[in-house]
Amino acid sequence: MEQCLPADEELVDALLELAVPFDAVNGILAARSRLARDRGLRTVFEEALRTQAAAVGTLGGPSGLTRDWPAGTDGAEPLSTLLFVALAPHTRAHHRALGVPPEVTRTTLADLGRQLAVSRWRGRSAGLGNPSWLTLHFRGELFQLGRLQFQRKRLTGRDAEAARAAGIGERVLQLHIPDSSGPLSPGACDRSLDRARAFFPAHFPAEPYRTACVFSWLLDPQLGRYLPEGSNIMRFQRRFAPLRRPGAPPEPEDANPLRFVFGDPALPLESLPRDTAVQRALIDHLSAGGHWYVVGGRLAL
Repeated sequence: MEQCLPADEELVDALLELAVPFDAVNGILAARSRLARDRGLRTVFEEALRTQAAAVGTLGGPSGLTRDWPAGTDGAEPLSTLLFVALAPHTRAHHRALGVPPEVTRTTLADLGRQLAVSRWRGRSAGLGNPSWLTLHFRGELFQLGRLQFQRKRLTGRDAEAARAAGIGERVLQLHIPDSSGPLSPGACDRSLDRARAFFPAHFPAEPYRTACVFSWLLDPQLGRYLPEGSNIMRFQRRFAPLRRPGAPPEPEDANPLRFVFGDPALPLESLPRDTAVQRALIDHLSAGGHWYVVGGRLAL
């Protein structure tokens, strides 16, 4: 374990480099101390690190983080954060080998700190609510290029069927819209897409990406009943042609937008803030008996 993680002072620097919030640092240092004392826990940690390090540079593999840390481990949640700290040098080396600019590496891996902040906002006292999501970043499958994140993806299942029906093929860049990254303005999206058009041919020349896809509640056309036509969300929607999954009609996913906008989808609607047009739209639509859906869209690159 001493070879996996830096000493305490260097560990603090490593955490801050990954945008870990200051108020999370002490808990993560305590988790490192537990690892040093507990040989069994350390063995599990090192095994998980070997699995993740071996996956760096692969595409579409298992996350390896679906299992929990050992039951009864006191305060074990920060261990996932420590795992990514230990994995970061492997990711940076992989990026350097690809010629990825350091600023792209830095902003991509800084999603670790963002996800810690988001998890706390959603009611978790510490740690990562969805550590498997960050394996995409740390194995080189996802990159943040300005306002948007782009995931190298080969679609499967119903998504692949939808892609074939649309005549776009299964290899796409899947767009993700990170929290706390400023307005989803047309200019910011244009700059991100322009960067992606240059970035992926330069660093992944064997993987031609001609289409970007997104699967999001932000593409639900019902938002048009509530938001101005010139709003950032509606202008974002209009970029995409439909990408419809075949088969049965889509199931409502009301919790999805509530989680992203309000944090906790279980809170009563009447208790939620109504400060923005999006907040009011989500609440009013559900209060009237409606539902929200995750919708697919495609954009030619």
